[in-house]
Amino acid sequence: MDSITQIVLGAAAGDAVLGKRIGNRAMVWGAIAGTIPDLDIIGNLWMSELDSLAFHRGISHSFLFSIVGAFLFGWLVHRMYESRFHKLIGMAGWILISLATASLFLLVGKFSIIKAAIGISIGVGGSYLTFKRFNRPAFAKPEASLRDWQWLFFWSLITHPILDTFTAYGTQLFAPFSNYRAAISNISVADPAYTLLFVIPLIIAAFIHRSKPIRKKLVWTGIILSSIYMCFTLYNKYRVTQVMKDTLVAENIEYSRFFTSPSILNNILWTGVVDSKGVYYFGQYSLLDIEPKFKLSKIEKNHDLIADASQDDKVINILRWFSNDYFAVMKREDGKLQINDMRYGIFKGDGTSEEDFIFNFPVERLSDGSYNLIKAQGGPPEGADRGEMATDLWARIKGI
Repeated sequence: MDSITQIVLGAAAGDAVLGKRIGNRAMVWGAIAGTIPDLDIIGNLWMSELDSLAFHRGISHSFLFSIVGAFLFGWLVHRMYESRFHKLIGMAGWILISLATASLFLLVGKFSIIKAAIGISIGVGGSYLTFKRFNRPAFAKPEASLRDWQWLFFWSLITHPILDTFTAYGTQLFAPFSNYRAAISNISVADPAYTLLFVIPLIIAAFIHRSKPIRKKLVWTGIILSSIYMCFTLYNKYRVTQVMKDTLVAENIEYSRFFTSPSILNNILWTGVVDSKGVYYFGQYSLLDIEPKFKLSKIEKNHDLIADASQDDKVINILRWFSNDYFAVMKREDGKLQINDMRYGIFKGDGTSEEDFIFNFPVERLSDGSYNLIKAQGGPPEGADRGEMATDLWARIKGI
């Protein structure tokens, strides 16, 4: 899921393990641990887009990494606090975090005075507060053993890939032994309802002393409420699956399999793609629709357009693996081909335009017969009116 949710989940797991003994530092280290698996995006700096696609949610999201990482990171943090220089190390760490956060505002995206002001304020303010707190209890040695730290890191690490498994993207839980991508597809990669149920009790708990029982109750309230919401999304998944089955029977559509997942930022509007002979049927259904039925349209697979690809073609094989073979091919206006991941559906239109699809991969055939990935596109096309998209999404969520 999105980074904020994973940070909140890691912080909650950390506090549930050690919050009573070390206070907010359990949240901080839990949040750091909850972020670590997604640092695989650093590989984007030197990997090709194709390799990055295969690497993301790979080994860093595996059960093996969570176990080994818990021992390693727990040991490192324990050693840091055992060192007589732990205050200096902690201060340097917080300054680096402040500067790194500031750099996101200064370097990522288009430059603006407001973004620059926010970034500089975070960098300077974070560094100042770190110096100011140097001799305060925040930098005192915590009462936690090696096993305590390793237990904190284990739960904050392993809950990250488990949560990701509930989304549609796919998570390689069993890497490096298997590249199978687990995906239950019952919750969006960003769902504000789930996050808010978690973050509000956690923020309140952060202002309460660790010795007070209400703090622990608040943390567990967030965990329980978000878990109840997750169960609600699983129930919705079951309901939507039944609606899809009924739709296919009513429409007399023969199929081999189908896939359903919620649209972005909610669990009310669902998309579905049906794998049939030579075509996909794609449509949406809102739990608020008057009639419990998917409105399906037909999209040609056009797999014959890449029939000349060799069996060991790296680009085609990775894109097929990434899409779980839910892919359609189309010819672009520039004459090149585009492979569309049908699991994520379309922004708008009927799927005849190359910009309709949320996840699309333009490819070109090289002189040696192999295919080259030109660009991996995931998200709105450049220049898209996000306000209009949000309005259309809300209108469809409300049902028809």
